[in-house]
Amino acid sequence: MAVLIAGPAMANDGIGSVSTGGIIVGKTDAVAMKKEVLTVSTELIKVEYEFLNESNSDVEETIIFPLPAYEAGYHQSPTYYGQPQQFSIEVDGKPRDYQTVLVARLGGKDVTARLKALGLTDRQVAYFPSFTPFDRKVEPLTAKQKKAMIEEDLLARLSDDEQWVPAWSVTVVYQWQQKFPAGKTVRVRHQYAPFVAAGPGASYLGDGNEFEKKYCGDKAFHATWNRLAKKQGESGFVNAKWVSYILKTGNTWKNGIEDFTLNLVKGKPDELVSLCFPGTFTKVNPTTLQVKLRNFRPAQDLNVYFGNVDDAGENTGEAPALRGSYLKTK
Repeated sequence: MAVLIAGPAMANDGIGSVSTGGIIVGKTDAVAMKKEVLTVSTELIKVEYEFLNESNSDVEETIIFPLPAYEAGYHQSPTYYGQPQQFSIEVDGKPRDYQTVLVARLGGKDVTARLKALGLTDRQVAYFPSFTPFDRKVEPLTAKQKKAMIEEDLLARLSDDEQWVPAWSVTVVYQWQQKFPAGKTVRVRHQYAPFVAAGPGASYLGDGNEFEKKYCGDKAFHATWNRLAKKQGESGFVNAKWVSYILKTGNTWKNGIEDFTLNLVKGKPDELVSLCFPGTFTKVNPTTLQVKLRNFRPAQDLNVYFGNVDDAGENTGEAPALRGSYLKTK
């Protein structure tokens, strides 16, 4: 059975903060994103920014990089949960440290303070002791903690014969304080292995117009896809991976993204690529497609379909490392 759900998306850097109300996205009229080069493949996402403080005074902002929320309960695999592998931040060519903020939410309510009051550690909140897909050993709950959490509906059962699992979800946010000197350019770079949805059984492209709405496959794309599927015989599948990326947080900067470049990198020349995106792509080399936009204000996020891939395996996420982390409670 193919994994046909959309993978969680990573995001552009944005200005904001994390509080008891959740992730708060702000906006600046002083700092402009002069340039962004985003390179997307199924194995690696790399993004390079150039920011310029166009005001007459130095500005310091909290930069947030939100990760996909994941349920703290039972999961078969860490593929869509936790933190991406190989994540790194560089500012002006030098490695930059960051804080890992954990926020636990239940029914729209921030419950991190309550979990902390019950004595749960960061590790227990991030990957629960009764079951973890991250292959990490976590200290067990005490009988008193478990009893209180059951009474407060912080624990739940998936069915009558299953063990108690946490009812909350976990959001991990990378954040750091960044100074933007007046009139100077600051260069920021990230790279990491993306979460992907993948599967060898992508034997259909969605019901009705689902694929067209999300990935804008044209007649040529479908003709090639059908030809490839037919070559597989009765199985009729085309190995595929889906990669998503949140672009709209780029609108938090002054003037949006003034100079934007998107590179799509295929694993081999005959891979299929389809996405909904403005502009006209050019072929830079046999495996790279590129589009450039000026004064770009993203109206939608990025979803890319890579078909006819050799390896339909999944990139597995890592458990929150909790290095320098803290539970945000106020």
